[in-house]
Amino acid sequence: MARTKAQKQEILEKLKTLVGGAKSLVFVNMHGLKVADANALRRKLKSEGVGFFVAKKTLTAKALDGQKYAGTMPALVGEFGLAYGVDQVAPAREVYEFQKKLKEQVNIVGGVFENKYMSKEEMMSIALIPPLKTLQGMFVNLINSPIQGFVMALDQISKKGTVTA
Repeated sequence: MARTKAQKQEILEKLKTLVGGAKSLVFVNMHGLKVADANALRRKLKSEGVGFFVAKKTLTAKALDGQKYAGTMPALVGEFGLAYGVDQVAPAREVYEFQKKLKEQVNIVGGVFENKYMSKEEMMSIALIPPLKTLQGMFVNLINSPIQGFVMALDQISKKGTVTA
C-alpha cells in the first residue's frame, strides 16, 4: 500500500528522532523472516532495552544523511530493519543472537558505532563483546586469581610445615 507524503514525512521525523537519540545503530537485513520470528525478535530486543524499527531504505538514508557520521554508509540491502539503543553494544549483540538462530533470515549488514559508520565485519566484532555484568565478573576473577593462588600456596606450606615438625 502506497504511503502519502504526510505519512512519509511522519516516518522520516520518527527516524530522525530515533537516530539522533541512539548511541549505536545496527542495520539488519531480514529477508524471509516469518511473522512469528519477527515478533520473537522484537520481544527479545525490547526486553534488553533495544528498539527495532522497519522503514523504507530511502527514508532511512535521508534520516542518516542528516547526521554527521564519519566514514561511508554501508549498502542497505533487502528488507531492512534498524536496531537501536542507548547501550552501545546491546543492539549488535542481541541481533547477532538471532542471526545465529536464523542464519538465512536475519543478517547484520552494518551500523553506526561511536558516530562512525561500521561495516558488517566491524559490527560483528562489536556483537561478540560480552554484556557488562559478564565483563565485570571476568575482571573480578582476573584480580582474584593471583590472590587465590597465593592462598593455596600458603595452605600447602602450612600443611607441609605441620607434617614435618
